[in-house]
Amino acid sequence: MSLFDLTGKVALLTGASKGMGLAMATALADHGATVVISARKQEALDTAAAGINARGKGSAHAVSCNVGDKEQLQALVDKTHDLAGPIDIVIGNAGVNPYYGKTSKIDDEAYRKTMDANVLSNLWLAQMVAPDMVAKGAGSMAFTSSIGAFKPSVMLGTYGVSKLALIGLVRNLAAEFGPKGIRFNAICPGLVKTEFARELWDNPETAEKYQNEVPLRRFGEPEDFAGLAVFLASDASKYMTGQALTVCGGSSMWS
Repeated sequence: MSLFDLTGKVALLTGASKGMGLAMATALADHGATVVISARKQEALDTAAAGINARGKGSAHAVSCNVGDKEQLQALVDKTHDLAGPIDIVIGNAGVNPYYGKTSKIDDEAYRKTMDANVLSNLWLAQMVAPDMVAKGAGSMAFTSSIGAFKPSVMLGTYGVSKLALIGLVRNLAAEFGPKGIRFNAICPGLVKTEFARELWDNPETAEKYQNEVPLRRFGEPEDFAGLAVFLASDASKYMTGQALTVCGGSSMWS
């Protein structure tokens, strides 16, 4: 059990008021961590934190933040220090997909919004939190990418480009900070039943098509990422860094 013990650890999660982010935050708290959850809407965060605290295991605090705003992100890190102390664990789960269409047709604003939220904001977060981990000689950061990073898409291509860039960022940070004891990994979900992906799983025809392409014959659920979050945050993965871990029911396999 000590492999997965997070007692005394402080975890900061973005995009964590619902769905995958909330499932991961809940699991970290259940294993003893103090978690600070963040998203844009404070009311939803307060409800989520109350649910975690009601479980009577770890504790949760709620701090609203738009990760695309660098000042707000720094304020989130500063508030986490005030509430819980130096940060041991980061899960950057916030992301956007403002454009559905051909990459060749995307306008500059939508492209920048996608890349800023999905890539640049995670670089900012890593830069802001790394000093905490360098001081301790240890730490774990994980960022949510996607299996969309591994193949082209006519209509979701720009989202995939951003998620592939995020994997590149993770690998470079893993190489740079490995000597300091800090680990960086990417989480690559397949299609998960969250509000973010509702248009893909809430249509019967589309849902049947996608499910038939998944070896496990089902969509992912937010809770499918709880164990992975604990694994990446804990000593159970202490020799793993720079990796892109696919959690997709087998829909994306190495070939």
